[in-house]
Amino acid sequence: MRAANFPIPSLLRSVLLVLLATTSFGANVTYDHRAIVIDGKRRVLISGSIHYPRSTPEMWPDLIQKSKDGGLDVIQTYVFWNLHEPVRNQYNFEGRNDLVKFVKLVGEAGLYVHLRIGPYVCAEWNYGGFPLWLHFIPGIQIRTDNEPFKAEMQRFTAKIVDMMKQENLYASQGGPIILSQIENEYGNIDSAYGSAANLYIKWSAGMAISLDTGVPWVMCQQSDAPDPIINTCNGFYCDQFTPNSNTKPKMWTENWSGWFLPFGGAVPYRPVEDLAFAVARFYQRGGTFQNYYMYHGGTNFGRTSGGPFIATSYDYDAPIDEYGIPRQPKWGHLKDVHKAIKLCEEALVATDPTYTSLGPNLEATVYNTGSGICAAFLANGGTSDVTVNFNSNSYHLPAWSVSILPDCKNVVLNTAKINSMTLIPSFTHQALNVDSDSTEAIGSDWSWINEPVGISKDDAFTKSGLLEQINTTADQSDYLWYSLSIDIKGDEPFLEDGFETILHVESLGHALRAFINGKLAGTANGNSGNAKVAVEIPVTLVPGKNTIDFLSMTVGLQNYGAFFDKWGAGITGPVELKSSNNGNSIDLSSQQWTYQIGLKGEDLGLPTGSSSQWVSQPDLPKNQPLIWYKKLFDAPAGNDPVSVDFTGMGKGEAWINGQSIGRYWPTYISPNSGCTDSCDYRGTYKSAKCLKNCGKPSQELYHVPRSWLQSSGNTLVLFEEIGGDPTQVAFVTRQMGSLCSHVSESHPSPVDMWNSASKTETKPGPTLSLTCPYTNQVISSIKFASFGTPSGSCGSFSHGQCSSARALSIVQKACIGSRNCSIPVSASTFGDPCGGVTKSLAVEASCT
Repeated sequence: MRAANFPIPSLLRSVLLVLLATTSFGANVTYDHRAIVIDGKRRVLISGSIHYPRSTPEMWPDLIQKSKDGGLDVIQTYVFWNLHEPVRNQYNFEGRNDLVKFVKLVGEAGLYVHLRIGPYVCAEWNYGGFPLWLHFIPGIQIRTDNEPFKAEMQRFTAKIVDMMKQENLYASQGGPIILSQIENEYGNIDSAYGSAANLYIKWSAGMAISLDTGVPWVMCQQSDAPDPIINTCNGFYCDQFTPNSNTKPKMWTENWSGWFLPFGGAVPYRPVEDLAFAVARFYQRGGTFQNYYMYHGGTNFGRTSGGPFIATSYDYDAPIDEYGIPRQPKWGHLKDVHKAIKLCEEALVATDPTYTSLGPNLEATVYNTGSGICAAFLANGGTSDVTVNFNSNSYHLPAWSVSILPDCKNVVLNTAKINSMTLIPSFTHQALNVDSDSTEAIGSDWSWINEPVGISKDDAFTKSGLLEQINTTADQSDYLWYSLSIDIKGDEPFLEDGFETILHVESLGHALRAFINGKLAGTANGNSGNAKVAVEIPVTLVPGKNTIDFLSMTVGLQNYGAFFDKWGAGITGPVELKSSNNGNSIDLSSQQWTYQIGLKGEDLGLPTGSSSQWVSQPDLPKNQPLIWYKKLFDAPAGNDPVSVDFTGMGKGEAWINGQSIGRYWPTYISPNSGCTDSCDYRGTYKSAKCLKNCGKPSQELYHVPRSWLQSSGNTLVLFEEIGGDPTQVAFVTRQMGSLCSHVSESHPSPVDMWNSASKTETKPGPTLSLTCPYTNQVISSIKFASFGTPSGSCGSFSHGQCSSARALSIVQKACIGSRNCSIPVSASTFGDPCGGVTKSLAVEASCT
């Protein structure tokens, strides 16, 4: 029947359009003992963490799409209270803080959201995400059964929930949010709070439930999470985790894909074979929700990093790197793992698993519905390869690996055998230049302003004794000046050889610069393991008045631990002048000290570069402390990701066009030992197991989002604390260097071939595939190709004793001129250069 066409009045038409635009049909999200249940259907869900303020709104759509392409169903993020409410009742949800926009973008991409409101987040984030003003509320005790704290926590949590509801963002309203989290890893430290901890957790759970989001709430690392809150696991491995009720699903909210980087530390990384093993083991052992922490780590812009001493980079060795580029083979191999697990989803959600031991550290797990649906996992948790028998078939299990059998017979993937290609980036350095023909070329050299040593601001104040820094600055700045004047006659017992003495200083951290009579006398830094500073500095005083000035610096506030909010910073003493010979000393700690919060340059707005006080003269001061530098520059051409190399500088902060790219500290060098050229993925992973970059700056490159740059007329401002040469600062653009793959005859076929293979009797064999990362590229050269027994890794492959003479020409013919190519790894393709030996194909190529 064809509908008749009736005219609709314009007002009614407008009303109908509004209703169509705003009416949504909500999803029913619940859970049972096996899984999260969406609209009555159990789901196997794969999630990844992306923290919206650690990237930019311009990056968000691409990050989300790459997450979806990588096989994720869910994006998980914290909500950062101190970003959104820096001053009580004054909110900021703009730019990188636009939480609503981020959640909507995830939903528009067809993905779900897990919103971890906390509001404590840890996250290596400044003060754990709490706003500093909480600390000053009378009578407050944070994260315990304390009425002032609970009132603030409830107010902010309700604020976020109401914002989400107003935008119809909960799944119950038709939005993408299917889970929320209250509190965060409290179970790790709750014993320190005594009986009040249990009362606080019960209150937190009840408060969250009362907000009526229509979706489940979780608590991570909280074994006593009250019903109906789901308790979840965080860690490198969670296959042995069990929820606190047989009515709750097994969920893993943080699978640490790498680890965070502190200034002064080597760079940690986690081999993808181990990460894939952990993921597969979790689903094998009954898990149905797993989240990578992080899937994209991003950057600690500004002063957002915590720790203390957390670096500006929060790359985390994540599947998508700090610049938003898939890290290969990690991203690609995990994508294959996700596909393999999804092939098992129907069986995983239909029944409970049965476990069978196949020997020491060997386990078979079967999900069999009894109606023809069957999936199996075969795990080898040992460090040696083995062959096992399962269902009357023989299977080779490499050490520390899981084989996934979607039909309980054929292996679709083994976690230790990587089909995904490897990408090696290359980096191009270029000077900070301005087009000589442009109007900006005049005055484009470096200019500077000296930051005064000691007290220079009108709001300085004097107090008896030494003040703790955080209580004094309220974290409005990294910097606090301590200043004291003393008169020296020359006959003091702590002097020796005239006017020489030892200045002894003890500080809670995090870094210290000592000046005597305006001249730098010494420096000291804490570290990520111990922020405290104790230093003895030989100094020479003068007859009469002497000025002692200390510049005390924080490097991100504590973010983890029981009572972390009470960990102090700054110079708390003693401060002494003492003789190294006779032991005589004078304690200056209780003297009248003058204090200045922050820098004069901060008050003048120097980070924007707009002051009229900048000095431009040929004799640029270098390697001197406390100098602001400024330079105009053109953005590097093209669209490649951009970073800054601060080699030649000491320590400070950098701004581009008024936006802080974070703290830089290239002089903080990682230990000379502890790194390995290659890390054996076999065996339990820990954060210090796999390290690189020993004996080098902990962080060498500092990300600059492309969206912060104009084609020309950009301004770079540096505040240098220690001393450096700004003319050495350079831009670095990131390109793709080589793409490689190494696949053996024993590898399973690519996961994508599973469905077609299952419908035919002919089984495809292992295949090596290469794809240029950008759509406008083609494979232009084959740098290496060997079929036989090649060895080495991408960029350093070498031929083995057995090698096919035809390999290079065959690969060149198949690949050059195409964006992607696939080559069967078999003797039928290349001939058999050595019978009776398992052979492999290794290829290194480049794209242009």
